[in-house]
Amino acid sequence: MTLQQPLGRRILAEFLGTGFLVAAVVGSGIAAARLSPHDTGLQLFENAAATAAALIAVILAVGPVSGAHLNPVVTLADRFFGGVSTREAGGYIGAQLTGGASGAVVANLMFSLPAFELSTKVRSGSGLWLGEVVATFGLLLVIFGVVRSGRGSVAPFAVGAYIGGAYFFTSSTSFANPAVTAARMLSDTFAGIAPSSAPAFVGFELLGGGLAVGVIRFLYPSVAEVARDLIVPHDRPDRPVTRDAW
Repeated sequence: MTLQQPLGRRILAEFLGTGFLVAAVVGSGIAAARLSPHDTGLQLFENAAATAAALIAVILAVGPVSGAHLNPVVTLADRFFGGVSTREAGGYIGAQLTGGASGAVVANLMFSLPAFELSTKVRSGSGLWLGEVVATFGLLLVIFGVVRSGRGSVAPFAVGAYIGGAYFFTSSTSFANPAVTAARMLSDTFAGIAPSSAPAFVGFELLGGGLAVGVIRFLYPSVAEVARDLIVPHDRPDRPVTRDAW
């Protein structure tokens, strides 16, 4: 019988992990705008590089506890394949949403901005919405493909590389995460998104996730066997994590 980490411990890991992820997204966006005020391309590169690097580190840090979903779409997909129960999924998603909001507040305060400042940055249009479908679809395909192949040890790096690249090859700069999207409403900075734009982004992220689930089930019929290992193996509360354990 597979042992599991206590749910409370996993929820805290998801809260902290998503908080640090959003702090990286928002904080690096603020820093990029200040460091390169006249070069939008360089701002995006700085934001993308910092986010990708931080995402790898966060997955490595909290992954052994919760699997480091850090994303409601990932959790919902894992629920569909049986990796988590409905109760566990609810706890994860609640932690991701509150953790993300906390991360945005912390990022604002670190840069001496108001703790809560609703974004005025409108992001709307069919091209951006398609970008979110593509970004989220690709993210799930990368995660499940890597885990199904038995290469869980490289999952943090694959996910970080994908998000870093998707900043540039998607029109929307790859939010691909409803918790991050909601949190980015709370910062009127480079990485922000206006509250009026966020619902559509979330809807198309969910659409991309749903399409990905169908394709993943077709490509990997036995994917349910590894669903517990998303994004990295974590059902080992009684053993230290070693290279062999991964």
